[in-house]
Amino acid sequence: MTTTTPYADAIRRFAARDLQRLNVPGHSADPAAAPLLADFFGDDVLRYDVEPLLDGIDKGSDNPLEEAREAAARAWGARRTWFLTNGASEANRMTALALAAFRTPDEIVVAQRSAHSSFFDGIILGGLDPRFVTPTIDEHHGINHGVTPAAMRDALEGADAKAAYIISPSYFGAVADVEGIAAVCHEAGVPLVVDAAWAAHFGFHPELPANPIALGADLVVSSTHKMGGSLTQSAMLHLAEGPYAEELEPLLDRAFLFTQSTSASSLLLASLDLARATLEDGHDRLAASLAAAAALRDAVRATGRFPIVSDGFDAFPDIVGHDPLRVSIDVGAAGLHGHTVREELLRSAGIMTEISTGSCIVAFVGPGTTPDPARFVAALEALQPVGDLAARGDAGSITLPKTGPAVMRPRDAAFAHTEIVSAEDAVGRVSADSLAAYPPGIPNVLPGEILTAETISFLRGIAATPGGYVRGAADALVDGVRVVVEESERRTLIRPKTTRIGSADARSRTGLRRAATPSPVKEQVTA
Repeated sequence: MTTTTPYADAIRRFAARDLQRLNVPGHSADPAAAPLLADFFGDDVLRYDVEPLLDGIDKGSDNPLEEAREAAARAWGARRTWFLTNGASEANRMTALALAAFRTPDEIVVAQRSAHSSFFDGIILGGLDPRFVTPTIDEHHGINHGVTPAAMRDALEGADAKAAYIISPSYFGAVADVEGIAAVCHEAGVPLVVDAAWAAHFGFHPELPANPIALGADLVVSSTHKMGGSLTQSAMLHLAEGPYAEELEPLLDRAFLFTQSTSASSLLLASLDLARATLEDGHDRLAASLAAAAALRDAVRATGRFPIVSDGFDAFPDIVGHDPLRVSIDVGAAGLHGHTVREELLRSAGIMTEISTGSCIVAFVGPGTTPDPARFVAALEALQPVGDLAARGDAGSITLPKTGPAVMRPRDAAFAHTEIVSAEDAVGRVSADSLAAYPPGIPNVLPGEILTAETISFLRGIAATPGGYVRGAADALVDGVRVVVEESERRTLIRPKTTRIGSADARSRTGLRRAATPSPVKEQVTA
């Protein structure tokens, strides 16, 4: 390795000193004090786990942590890079909080409707008012892709927005025309934020797509642990050198203080430094992984049973490229149920894949890894469409539910007086929660949107499938749904000594009651 790792090296030097540790963390780097930790992780992990604000590590000017962040900014072509220890979710929340204070008191942002739930968490925290641009949708597989420059131009026209936000690449590896969208945004006078959570490796090999900063993005969210090789929960946020940088940088600094732990893990921070250096020196390793992914796709195609989903990406006008380290497989074509296939491959063959839908699974080839295609294909070929593995209904058509109309701002609905009603009684009510089927974590319902029978049925179906999970749901099976209580209904429900209708004791007295369908409280947001 030719690149340096200043922060990781500083941690290693500190750990090698003969120290009597009488401070936190409580294990004091002593295997005798924490034998289970030492046995599980190894003695070095305890020694490298040090508290913040130490001279020669992260304290003072020109410290090794700052050097590591500057090295990351250079590697990704950024003006400034923040190291994060709460994942790309922190980057999304930081971004939304900074945008809330950016330039004007107007609160409008134009956002791709299939954004990750953490960005919508940020919208709620920042009190932003989203206007949505709808991505293209693969109706056959039930997959959200990206947006086109034309769609972004239409969404920005007359919106009086302060920023725009898109996703590229998608969970399935579809790459949007970031350069074209950035040009549209800059023409409209707004910065472009790109959630590139899955693109930490972009730009580090000529066969990979360019990273979004090189294409004109102003702010880039990077979930470095996903495809960059750092430890889980570590991430970066990159600010480009551009027309909006001077104004955004101090706002992002403040948002960082509000969202980052004051006890950020030295292990996670060091992993970011090491991952950056590994990518910079990783041309040959990346080349091997690209070849392995291509071989895996070829082996799957050769079965004749399982089409490769990305082979059909040219049918969608928003997709201009593809992450070649993503191998997306249509198992529904063989009569198999995607979620169950993913679970069965792990259970019976010891093979883990990243994501599933009702009809697909997606395998990720991590940069530097070279998986065995024969092992994977043999396990896949052994699966037959019987029992739980059989596709549910029409395996060739996984329809995503259309969102209901928005009648409240997300923040207003999220912090309103609420009650939990049965799933059946929630139809027609205003959701107080962001409900996202996992994976991929794209909200199917946002606070302030009307809940439809189609959406509730979809979410309950996801919750009941193997590996299915609905983030934000009041209970695991979505039997109950948290909804907004109208002011007139709240007055009816309130009793003496009841402080708020959303409390547990209030619910126990009122039960699961159906309130009248609320009337719109603001002009409907275009979805």
